Amino acid sequence: MSATVIVGRQGRVVIPAEVRAALDLHAGDRLTLRVEKGRVVLERPADAVEGLRALGRGLPEGRSLVEELLAERREAADAE
Repeated sequence: MSATVIVGRQGRVVIPAEVRAALDLHAGDRLTLRVEKGRVVLERPADAVEGLRALGRGLPEGRSLVEELLAERREAADAE
């Protein structure tokens, strides 16, 4: 599905009714906006969280990205 929208004077964009219906969006729903490779992406916060969880599912059991990051930071600090 695609739709053409117009950016208003104050930067507002209206999501067309058919898109809102297809995505089950309602007044007051919160969406996260980000720019990704020159595109605007809108998603529900819960969908963003699920996407992050999906990234972690492929990691081997017992691997800790937090520990790896901390180790990298310690090495960088020691090198300074």
